[in-house]
Order: sequence, then structure tokens, then C-alpha cells
Amino acid sequence: MDFNKYFSSKKIYTIISELAAELECEVYVVGGFVRDLILEKDKKEVDFLIVGDGINFAQKLADKLNIKTLSVYKNFGTAHFNYNNFDYEFVGARKESYKKESRNPEVEAGSFQEDIERRDFTINTLAVSLNANSFGKLIDTFDGVNDIINKVIKTPLDPIITFNDDPLRIMRAFRFASQLEFEVDNSILLAAEQLAERLKIISQERITDEFLKILSSPRPSIGLKLLYYSKVMDVVFPEVASLGGVEQRQDHHHKDVFLHTCQVVDNISQNTDDVWLRFAALVHDIAKPATKKFVEGTGWTFHGHEELGARMMKHIFNRMRMPLNKLEYIEKLIRLHLRPIALVDDDVTDSAIRRFVVTADEDLNDLITLCRADITSKNPNKVAKYLDNYNRVMNRVIEVQEKDKLRAFQSPVKGDEIMSICNLTPSKKVGEIKSAIEEAILEGEIGNNYEEAYQYLLKIKDKFLNT
Repeated sequence: MDFNKYFSSKKIYTIISELAAELECEVYVVGGFVRDLILEKDKKEVDFLIVGDGINFAQKLADKLNIKTLSVYKNFGTAHFNYNNFDYEFVGARKESYKKESRNPEVEAGSFQEDIERRDFTINTLAVSLNANSFGKLIDTFDGVNDIINKVIKTPLDPIITFNDDPLRIMRAFRFASQLEFEVDNSILLAAEQLAERLKIISQERITDEFLKILSSPRPSIGLKLLYYSKVMDVVFPEVASLGGVEQRQDHHHKDVFLHTCQVVDNISQNTDDVWLRFAALVHDIAKPATKKFVEGTGWTFHGHEELGARMMKHIFNRMRMPLNKLEYIEKLIRLHLRPIALVDDDVTDSAIRRFVVTADEDLNDLITLCRADITSKNPNKVAKYLDNYNRVMNRVIEVQEKDKLRAFQSPVKGDEIMSICNLTPSKKVGEIKSAIEEAILEGEIGNNYEEAYQYLLKIKDKFLNT
């Protein structure tokens, strides 16, 4: 990568270099932007390290560029603005010291070297000078370029020190490995296992944010397995940790549910970037350990794991500070993930298909995506058979939807009309009559249209009114 050529071609960096000379300070582009230039990844956030007053530098630069909106964070010694669709952040060089009970450091002004040493990973310690006497020169204090080439995550200092100071860096190490598809140095794994309990001083919101970033990565299993094998998963998501392990009894094995789950998450990640659909894949078998039972003549069973798994979600969402507006969606996908395969047989009625469609509602396609991802057999014939089964189910669904117009299913006779015809005020009985009409449609007794629903109402109303 020719850094001199790249930064010389962008006018803003020339302006920054001239301002540094004018203010008699040093300025460098540091961290993730440099890393991603080497990796040829597009990145719109640029971090600048100022050996001097970072906020003052940002203010002077904003004036030169006629920028009206500058965000200043004095407590952190940083300033930020957006310019030509790039986010630029400026910070003064600093050194940090930590207290055991907090990841928030005590900060004081420091040198370039002290600032680089405090950074989390070698791949993020890279810096490019914008100073006149060394413009475009790469400064690689901790051999970060080789670590990028070798695709390995390392810490610039002993990882015990790095993680003890800020335990969230454990999660970040595994997140970067998952996002970049890198390995982590063995010293990081050992330190992570030793210091996993330190994560308890970190706010749950920060841990969950890093966890969801792992789930959002191209191949989430990389980060999930690192969390699991380092025992960090025991701390951040014990229900997932408990999925691990294979048991044998009388020649009956049940497969390792954790490894199966990793494969399901990777499978679904090839078809969706929706982190919540990926999360549903992660937790779809979450209750298997609690429902595991060996039945003579049958082998291992997990009866009811879909219902128990759905009921576990509220506690997990609350503990992990996840958005509760996603709870019902996740519960539904867990509850229904076994339903489609039960509808494969030719003798399955239209009524069963109707109920499935109405229950899945707008999440039907996501549910089928999850079910397809749940096929993890290494036998290509089995995979083909299962995929064909889901195709058959969806063909039946489309057939019934088109025949019954179930896409927007609800009683064609509305509550107001029921009250008028039956001379009722708003009450539970109105809902019961409306439900009876919907039930008749689902059972195929009447069509999903106003005329048949109206006639059915006239037929059944006296039964309800006389009750």
C-alpha cells in the first residue's frame, strides 16, 4: 500500500498537514482506517492522533473547512465532525492507568509511543504520519502489518495486562477475529479464560453490543467458538455454553448441539444480514439440554424444547438488555421451527396449512429460512431430501394462500357489524363470535370472503346470544 500516494491524493490530508506545521504539533492517522486500507476494505471513519491538543486542532481545522457542526467531548479529550461523507475524530496523545474495579481509565497527556502502546491489538497500532518531514510514512511499532498478513489477532502488550485493564477487549478480540476471519494468538485465549470473570465489571449493554457484532460478522461461528472454548461464553451467555458436549448411551449418540448451532448460524448468515434472524438461529435449540431424555428403544429425545426455549427468551432478553420489541419475533421462530417439517405428509389438510400460515403470519419466510439453515447433515442425499420437504410445504402454503387469500387473514365481518346485527355493546361475546367466524374459515367450513362469513354469522349468532 502506497500511503504517500493515497493521502497526497486527498486534499483534506494536505490541509491537515499544513495545519500541524502551523500549530507546531504532530498528527497521525491511526488505527482501524490504516488497517482497513491494507485489507482493501472501505471505511468511512478516520481517527487522528494529535501529539498536543486534539480538541483545539479539530476546532482550527473545522474553521478552515467552514464546518459548522463540531462535536466536542471534553471528558474524553476528543472532537468529531463529518466532512464529505467521512467521519473524522481527533484525540490528543495520552497515557492511561486503570483501577481494578473499573474499565474507565485515568487519562493524562502522553507521547506518541505511550498512546500507541495503550491500544488494544497490534493490527490497530498502525499509524501514518501526516507531518511535513515524514508525510505518508507508515509507523508499525508492534509489527501489525505482519499480523494482518498472517491473519492473527495479538495484543501489543501482555494480554493479561491488556485484558485486566479493560476486560471488554476480550470480546473485541473475538469480534475482530470473526469480522476479519482471523485467528487469535494462543496467549489471548489463555488470558481470556483466566480473566473471563472480569467481564462482570463491564456494563451488559457493551457486552451485548460486542456479542451482536460477532453475530453480524460474515462467519459468526469463528467468534462463537472462541467464546466457547475460552470459557468466556460461560460468563456472557451461559445458556449457549450449556449446549456443548456429546453424550453416548447404548450406542446412541446425540450430536453436540453447540457445534450444530454454530453451523446453523453460519448457514443462515449466508442468506441474511438480519442479526435478529441470526439470533433466532443461535437460540432455536436453547432448551435442548433441559429437555434431553433417553428413551429405551428410541434414543435421545428433546420433547418440548421448542416451547421451553421460547419461554426462556424473556429472562434472557432482560438479562442481556436486548430490545424487547424483538422478543415476540424470537419467541415465535423458536416455537414454530419444528412445525413446517410436520406438514410434509401428503395427507396434511388445508386446515393445518391455514393454521400454520396464520400463526407464522408475516414471519413465514424468516421461519422457512431458519428451517433450511437447520439442515446440517453431511450426507448430501439427506440434505436434498430435507430441502425438498420444505419446498413441498411452501408449495402447499402458496397453494392455500392463493386459494383462500390468507395473506391478510382476519374475519371479513368486523366487530362493529357484529355488534349491530346482534344488538351487542363492546364485550367479550363480540370477540367470541368473531373468533368463531375465523375458526370456521381456518377449518375450511366457509371461504375467506365477506358473503360466506356474513351468512355464517347469521347462522351462529343465536347460539352465542342465548348462552
